[in-house]
Amino acid sequence: MANVLLTGGAGYIGSHTAVALAERGHQVVILDNFRNSQRDVPDRLLRLTGKSFPVIEADIRDTAACSAALAAHPVDAVIHFAALKAVGESEADPLLYYDMNIIGTIRLLEAMQAQNIRRIVFSSSATVYGQPDTSPILENFPTRVQSIYGRTKLVMENLITDLARTGKLLAAANLRYVNPVGAHPSAVIGETPTGVPNNLMPFMCQVATGQREFLSVFGNDYNTPDGTGVRDYIHVVDLANAHALALEYLLANDVAVTVNLGTGIGISVLDLVNAFEKTTGRAVPYKIMPRRPGDVASYFANPGAAEKLFGWKAALNVDDMCRDSWTWEAKRAGINDV
Repeated sequence: MANVLLTGGAGYIGSHTAVALAERGHQVVILDNFRNSQRDVPDRLLRLTGKSFPVIEADIRDTAACSAALAAHPVDAVIHFAALKAVGESEADPLLYYDMNIIGTIRLLEAMQAQNIRRIVFSSSATVYGQPDTSPILENFPTRVQSIYGRTKLVMENLITDLARTGKLLAAANLRYVNPVGAHPSAVIGETPTGVPNNLMPFMCQVATGQREFLSVFGNDYNTPDGTGVRDYIHVVDLANAHALALEYLLANDVAVTVNLGTGIGISVLDLVNAFEKTTGRAVPYKIMPRRPGDVASYFANPGAAEKLFGWKAALNVDDMCRDSWTWEAKRAGINDV
């Protein structure tokens, strides 16, 4: 059993990881500034797990606040989720992303050093690969980021890797994962985007509930089977379990690793629309729009290293992703025929 700090722990992936950790007997402390998360998440986690997690409201850019939190709640390791994550927003506001993601990570690492906490699991992204020459992507592929968001993730990785290389960290895992979707099957927690969703699945769900008129499909002229972007979607419950297993690997091994997380299966935007309509019985009208800056045509990950190192493999498929996403969104929208 370990004591673990989750930065951004009230967010989408963080909250599901809190459940996965609690189910495996770990003690969880949440640090979140609630910029992109909901304040009722800790209550929802209590309903799911029967455990009340300490919650510190703080910004990771505030070293003093982070140090105070770590001093008040001694932990064995940190799982670092706190970051901004939208490709389009990063292109519109680069300084915000450099500040929150990179400066925030530096401040967090400073606070960890002050409290002699030397193990970290980092929530990175497969966007660091940019447009790969081939798929599935292996960890030794070149990093050729094509978005400011991806560039900040790569710098954050390098900060952590360099600290491990110089001995300031004992153990570190950079987890490069693909598009997380879905929700906890209980529909107690799930993705709650503020404003217009930046990600495909929540936008699609809002179209299906009638909150939005149509889905915008950005580009149908990519070099892919149907012209739309191809991605590797991963159920958030699978992703949360991967973080828990990565943590346990680092508790047992003083190493630094970089690992892909995904299903290894590429799914186009229109494939996902069709799967959603088939699984839920809900129509998702869409319109083709121009490509977005920073988007790439296709990527999906080879997750073999995660299975070899952590014993992890995705267990849930695209139908599970669509079903759980829809159940969560329908419940939020007050739709009962699901």
